[in-house]
Amino acid sequence: MKPVISAWLLLVLFFVQATLLAEEKLTVPPQSLIVVVGAGGTPQFEISFYQWSERWEAAAKQAGIPATIIGRHRGEGKIEVADYDRLRTAIEKENDDSNRDLWIVLIGHGTFDRRVAKFNLRGPDASADELKNWLAPVRRPTAIINCASASGPFIPILSAPNRIVVTSTKSGTEINFSRFGDHLSQAINDPSADLDKDDQTSLWEAFLMASRRTAEYYDNDGRVATEHALLDDNGDGQGVRADQFRGLTAIAQPTDGHPLDGRKGHQWHLVPNATDAKLSPEVRAKRNELELAIENLRDQKETLPQDEYLSELERLLVELAELNERNERSNP
Repeated sequence: MKPVISAWLLLVLFFVQATLLAEEKLTVPPQSLIVVVGAGGTPQFEISFYQWSERWEAAAKQAGIPATIIGRHRGEGKIEVADYDRLRTAIEKENDDSNRDLWIVLIGHGTFDRRVAKFNLRGPDASADELKNWLAPVRRPTAIINCASASGPFIPILSAPNRIVVTSTKSGTEINFSRFGDHLSQAINDPSADLDKDDQTSLWEAFLMASRRTAEYYDNDGRVATEHALLDDNGDGQGVRADQFRGLTAIAQPTDGHPLDGRKGHQWHLVPNATDAKLSPEVRAKRNELELAIENLRDQKETLPQDEYLSELERLLVELAELNERNERSNP
């Protein structure tokens, strides 16, 4: 009997261990957030930047996402580790092989000397090239959101596949204080920014609303706009402005052969709805891949033979339907 009991115990232990591992895997958050508060320069800017960062942190808390906050040193006394090193270390810690989304939000001022664009930190500043080097080993889907002035040059340097780059300005010469970050921090979890009414606000939708509110600020104040935000998520290093869209619809299609910017950004939700919150990063990545493939195929409708187009469209739609059905069964 002893061998039988031992085998039974081993079987029980195996299932217990497997259950614990599964539970541990489920507890791994599907996303993570790094928020960097740069040097304010004046008390007024410091207060504003703190408020913006608190909105991002509150949204992450609502979604159960861990948030690393760098640069909020009020009351800490002497700083032993520079924010430059804190940011580099925080990015290194997020380097894994998963499909978990990584958000990096830079709140503050920026500079551009016609050669190098930098984000102003307490202590040494971080340049776009340095950030590029720190992110090079990171294989996770990553969104870098630079809410600083003179941030436009970050797009061509950081643009890459599987990456979203947002900047408050279209160039390094837009050097005045940028208000886009204020509006974006409000829009990222604002139901009124949910244009497609799916009970969640995407990064793309937040970008569109923040851009519109920024433009309204200058119009209402009778001032010439000194900032024009860009979003790049197709890896071409160009970026698009919100005024190139009417709602979620592009006014003009790209002519360079690249897919339309905004599609990947529309799949990113810091605070997901109840359905998306149940999806694993792997399932979400597969669903996003299929949805993008369908959109890109539709762009080619006029250039492909009809039979080829319909056959490929059917294949993608069936695969997406089967994936959704499996998700519904496993997450009732």
